[in-house]
Amino acid sequence: MSWLKAVGYSDAERLRVFETRDIVKRLGAVSPNRVFINNHPIANPIAIFNPSFVVVGDYLAEVYARIIVGYYLYVSAIVRMEIPLSDILEGSININYYSSELVIYPSTKYDMWGCEDPRVYVIDGETYMTYAGRSVNYFHKPAQVESVLPLTAISERHNHRKWSKRYVHVLEKELRQQLVHDKDAFMVKLAGVYFLFHRPRLIDNTYHLVVSETKLPRECNSTPCEVTSGNTVEVMPPARFEEKLGWAVPVIAKGNRVVLLVHGVDKEPGVYRVLSVELELNRGSVTLSAVTPFYIMEPKTPYELYGDRPLTVFPAGAQVVDGTVVISYGAADYMIGFGSIDLSELMGALDKGRLY
Repeated sequence: MSWLKAVGYSDAERLRVFETRDIVKRLGAVSPNRVFINNHPIANPIAIFNPSFVVVGDYLAEVYARIIVGYYLYVSAIVRMEIPLSDILEGSININYYSSELVIYPSTKYDMWGCEDPRVYVIDGETYMTYAGRSVNYFHKPAQVESVLPLTAISERHNHRKWSKRYVHVLEKELRQQLVHDKDAFMVKLAGVYFLFHRPRLIDNTYHLVVSETKLPRECNSTPCEVTSGNTVEVMPPARFEEKLGWAVPVIAKGNRVVLLVHGVDKEPGVYRVLSVELELNRGSVTLSAVTPFYIMEPKTPYELYGDRPLTVFPAGAQVVDGTVVISYGAADYMIGFGSIDLSELMGALDKGRLY
């Protein structure tokens, strides 16, 4: 498969080095034993990780995280929690207990075997969640096409406890038989255009960090309905020392410019680290304006080094609060971590790898 390449695609590969300058201040972590599920007979999840969040008002973070309640088939669901911003910023998340409720769980053929890794964001005043759905094909051997697809749900405007699964994002018809997994997805709307960020894995076992354009129908014949992505552009390849890249979430989206966090997984032993990129998006074209030449975060605390998936930091949420980027991330696939980055320091790191 050969998609159109972003302007700067090859430059990024030459620029990046295998080095980390960790600029993320750790704010603390929430362990699964301190989270209660109030609408399920099982009181606590076994693991809670890969969280996203949105800030509501001035004082509250709505956190959406992936949970596991049993390890047999590792089937995931997504819970919602309300955490005061002060708990996150002042370190109380290390000791406080929080209630949660299931809001997204397996219910369709597209997410029968699990709902994973939500990205939550706001478009035109509505709150969206795009997550990875393990379809009915997930456990078929050999690996079946479309085993994992991105699904987008939308919450009721004044009740974020109720979500409607609206869209399943699929590739164009001639490409669908080549897709095995499609993960790390979310949408951004710029100048009236919906851009889908996603990371397809194809039947040749290659991973591709891409941006596509998509149109959301006003009405669907079924819920969720399939929505086709097109005009796909591949943004950047994995570096020579990496197995794959994946989108985290936007930090800034304004005009036609987007600043994002990206996770990179090295070839051996498969450590998850974090970098950042800046893109300019236009219809039919993507320019990679800047990339941090080095990683800006890597596992270093005990809860990032040891868990169900050791040596992993997996950011899935980011919000700018008073000039500081607050991030939420999965720590070793076992608990929720929070960190912060000074926005000016992040932009300075991007300037060291500015291409355009």
